[in-house]
Amino acid sequence: MTSAAIDVSARIRDMRAAQIRTRRLFLVCLAAGLCVASLAGLVIGAVPIPLSDVFGALSPFQDAQGQYGEIVQSIRMPRLVLGLCVGAVLGLSGAALQGLFRNPLADPGIIGVSSGAALGVAFVIVLGNAVIPGALAIAGPFALPVAAFGGGMAALLGVYALSRRAGALSGSSLILAGIAINAIAGAALGYLSFASTDEQLRQVTFWTLGSLGRTNWASLIPAAIAMIAASVLLLRLAPVLNVYLLGEREAEHLGVNAGRLKNQVIMLSALGAGAAVAVSGIIGFVGLAAPHIVRLFAGADHRVVLPGSALLGALLLVSADLIARTAVAPAELPVGILTSALGGPFFLWLLGRYRRELL
Repeated sequence: MTSAAIDVSARIRDMRAAQIRTRRLFLVCLAAGLCVASLAGLVIGAVPIPLSDVFGALSPFQDAQGQYGEIVQSIRMPRLVLGLCVGAVLGLSGAALQGLFRNPLADPGIIGVSSGAALGVAFVIVLGNAVIPGALAIAGPFALPVAAFGGGMAALLGVYALSRRAGALSGSSLILAGIAINAIAGAALGYLSFASTDEQLRQVTFWTLGSLGRTNWASLIPAAIAMIAASVLLLRLAPVLNVYLLGEREAEHLGVNAGRLKNQVIMLSALGAGAAVAVSGIIGFVGLAAPHIVRLFAGADHRVVLPGSALLGALLLVSADLIARTAVAPAELPVGILTSALGGPFFLWLLGRYRRELL
């Protein structure tokens, strides 16, 4: 090997080492920012709590039933955990779906989960007691989360059934089926809103706007388990998604089962997003924005994009929720309004950036 070839090889190794260091630093910065935002979420609110009292309320070695113990343990901590789980699974699902479809505008809402969940909740609120007298009282606080998860999964099955009618499952058929199911669910939701009473309409509207303020440990734990399980399994698909970036045929030649990969990504994304929507309502644009921001700084390697999207999604949602509950305190804005207000301009920027690929 000539000295010139050795020099080029050394430069390539140095560039790769620098790239790896940059990506690791990026993930560390995201994790640090998330820690800061999480602490701020526990400290800042309608009742400011000193940081020392927050640690005291969370410590197993101190009396947690002090002045702020109930606020931290029963209100702010479950809300923070919900924001972390929902933001992470939405960012992760968006990154996986964008990698699978090779479509920069893909996000969890594209597979119909959000619209189906909204329809399920509206159906229970408006017609639940009419179909089964006393159903809402019997189900208690679990009525709406169960209805949301069931509606989201039913919408996913509808998307699958429609896309399979064309033969093999493809990205284009799945997206078109998702658009159709979203339109049908939107029409049904509009009718239920029209037929509802004023009180029912307020409940439906508040839920569809998205909020982290309705949670408690009893409803959070089952949803968190589902979101964490879906996230862990999606993270394990990162190397396969890297191969799939070469194209479906090339990936199959390298031993990737494209059909199984599609099923895994779609089902896991639906499970995570369905569990998220069930306890938080519809929160848009987190799954769309987080993966793109990560790719701008860390490239297209899914071994970095997936965990980075999870961290950034959690950071975005926890920060947005902090603003939502302090901007007009003691009142509270639905966090979905903030994410949509920030995500709308970002969506327009994406359309401009990728207009050639999308036309």
